[in-house]
Amino acid sequence: MAYFVKHEGKDNLSLQPLAAHMNISPTYLSKILTQLVKANLIQSTPGVNGGYSLRKSKSDISFYDVIQAIEGSGALFTCEMEEDKACHIERIMRVSEDKMVNYLKEKHIIDIV
Repeated sequence: MAYFVKHEGKDNLSLQPLAAHMNISPTYLSKILTQLVKANLIQSTPGVNGGYSLRKSKSDISFYDVIQAIEGSGALFTCEMEEDKACHIERIMRVSEDKMVNYLKEKHIIDIV
């Protein structure tokens, strides 16, 4: 996403050169880009001059948006202990996750570009 933010307004970014630049498999990158398209962070334009470009305003894209698009919104920790009481570790982890989510929502990709 930082690459998209940095190159916003230029030509659409196509899969093969983008994968080569990032030194990752085009197949793997295609899966990530599909998730980013579904999250409305980028858009895909088919055709000879097609490729990918930002859909959402670059100043509005938070780290949380990107993480949620790729990883989903599931909890990082769930308690597997069989206790009658609520899991104490899970409560602490839930508070920690809430703080992390709020922090990541405040930090935007444009801040590092």
